[in-house]
Amino acid sequence: MAARAVIALVSVAEVVASELADHLERRGHDVRRARQPWEAESLLAGGGIDVVVVGDSLSQAEGRDLLRRFGGQTGGSEHGPDFILICRPADLLDKVLALELGAADVVESPLNVRELAARVGGLLSRRGRGTQELIVLENATVDLRSAMVMHRSGTQEQLSPGQVALLRLFLASPRKVLTRDDIIAAAPAENADAFDRSIDSRIVRLRRKLDTETITTIRGAGYRFDPPRQFAD
Repeated sequence: MAARAVIALVSVAEVVASELADHLERRGHDVRRARQPWEAESLLAGGGIDVVVVGDSLSQAEGRDLLRRFGGQTGGSEHGPDFILICRPADLLDKVLALELGAADVVESPLNVRELAARVGGLLSRRGRGTQELIVLENATVDLRSAMVMHRSGTQEQLSPGQVALLRLFLASPRKVLTRDDIIAAAPAENADAFDRSIDSRIVRLRRKLDTETITTIRGAGYRFDPPRQFAD
């Protein structure tokens, strides 16, 4: 059996850290917490961490220093952990600097803890350490296992079985134009009304529920899913 993925929570506010740890542990991951900078130094220097979540109670400069020294894309180890930094909405410059240094994600506070857990899961999937059931779009994260859309605003919506099937079809065929016949064959409607024009309505409803521009209409041809940046590689 593969070893459990390890997530470090560094200087994350107690109320957020407790709920986030609960979400992650119920998904089969190990969570380690460092409340002080010196604890983070010791934890990250020991290696074996897959994802680091840095809270906004740590200064942005200190968070970037940890990223620079231990992040897999910028320094430390070639196989170092992915970093998610939590920042305040006004800290736009800090957000840009963190991304330029190689942070995998920057999340503004206040945040939706369940969405943050899903974003951690998405990074683990890219590292081959998790499931492929968590999809991060521009304005929402989708948990395909529970058919739940978690919006950045904090609201949640349920996907119908037909919408899940349709989304899975697009995910399996990125950047490929799918005709209406393709969609009817692979992701039939949930009732007998599967005529050609009903596909348009299904796409509109799915796009609206996901609050995404990644599913585009190709006039006279069909529909195409253009993955956001998180799907790269």
